Amino acid sequence: MASWAYPPGPPDRSIKGDTVDPRDSGAAQAQPGSQLLPRIGFSKERLRLKLYAALLALDFLAITSGFLLGGLIRFGNPLEPAAANFIYTFAPLFAVLAFSGQAYSIRVLEQPRQGIFRATKALCLTAALLLIILFYMKTTGDVSRAAFGLGTLGTIGAITFLRHTFGRIVGERYHWSFMNEVLLVDGVTVYPSRGQIVCFAEAAGLAPDINDPASHGRIGALLANCDRVVLACPPELRVAWARTLKGAGTNVDVLTPELDYLGAMKLRHVDGRSAVLVACGPLAFRDRILKRCLDLAITIPALLMLAPVLLGIALAVRISSRGPVFFRQARVGQGNRIFRVLKFRTMRIEASDSGGTRSASREDDRVTPLGRFLRRTSLDELPQLFNVLAGDMSIVGPRPHALASTAESALFWQIDDRYWERGAVKPGITGLAQVRGHRGATLRREDLTIRLQADLEYLADWSLWRDIGIILRTARVLAHPNAF
Repeated sequence: MASWAYPPGPPDRSIKGDTVDPRDSGAAQAQPGSQLLPRIGFSKERLRLKLYAALLALDFLAITSGFLLGGLIRFGNPLEPAAANFIYTFAPLFAVLAFSGQAYSIRVLEQPRQGIFRATKALCLTAALLLIILFYMKTTGDVSRAAFGLGTLGTIGAITFLRHTFGRIVGERYHWSFMNEVLLVDGVTVYPSRGQIVCFAEAAGLAPDINDPASHGRIGALLANCDRVVLACPPELRVAWARTLKGAGTNVDVLTPELDYLGAMKLRHVDGRSAVLVACGPLAFRDRILKRCLDLAITIPALLMLAPVLLGIALAVRISSRGPVFFRQARVGQGNRIFRVLKFRTMRIEASDSGGTRSASREDDRVTPLGRFLRRTSLDELPQLFNVLAGDMSIVGPRPHALASTAESALFWQIDDRYWERGAVKPGITGLAQVRGHRGATLRREDLTIRLQADLEYLADWSLWRDIGIILRTARVLAHPNAF
């Protein structure tokens, strides 16, 4: 193992050299026979989503109980419309302001007091905004100010109590850990922090090799439910690991203990240790929710409306040539994990290329007459809606490639070492490169480079409106001269 010099510090925050004191049982180092990847039991992102929904429900309960209490105190009847009607206007407005004010975020789970402060702030803004609206509508004379004030105060008290109680219960149950953080160790000795999942690269058979898709697939499988990666490796391996992990679709921090001596001011810190941010997921949690909602909003109605078309094509494929209706092929997906893409079969079964070693050409003798029509009209891609429904793909994203795809006899990742960065998001049925007309076979190296550049541009400037724009522009390239 490499030896790192590091300033003295507490045992659980220091990085040591290539020998470890036996008393330091917290030091992470590879153990003989550790050949399996560590298992991340479940996605804490899904857990966080459930907890945010629970917090929102508790906030609505607090608003309801607060204004019902206000009606009881002011009118002697908790269901008095003059007080109870505030609930219907107060709750949705509060939800919008609380959501935009980060009242539902990982920080409020880790620090319940911060959640109480943010929720109370959103509550006060809601009350002020409602009063302004009522003033401009000239209806303040018809509103019970006592019921409104008592309801607001009651809501503040209820939110404080409910959020504090909920925060303590949830925090203790999950040990105040709401992220899956992997400490990836390669060739050094490092002390893991509490809650970190330690993975020894050498023992798990992981290496920063851009020419090994199997290794990328294993790394993607390891990081499938990961929220952050902390990499500890010798300086000479950092560039290789950084390039490898750029397609992981999650935040990646590289520990750089030697930079502590410089006293730099703009470094990231992980549990008191200096780190340099080298990669991050291009889509934040809210963005991924919005993108998934857009996918489902399009996919589900499309499958229902296109069901007769899908059935008709399936029957035509079955009747026109021997073999299965669908063609399944291993492709590189999100996190550079391998998944099986679904298409209508367009080639003769005995000539099908499951590995993707040969791109289809304009006069390809493997393609059936029906398959030629399906390819030219892009109808063979329709079954990928099922991949979107399953969560393996998105409507918009970089197109997934077969592992054996080449340009001028070179594998794609051998042409440009940025290739694996495409895995930061789900692959798409359509994408920025496709609507710009870059479709068909990749005969030359520049064919791959142009598409890769468009994919990286998409990752850098993603927005929901851009996805919608790409979907609308896709209609113009469904039938394309390069689609064969």
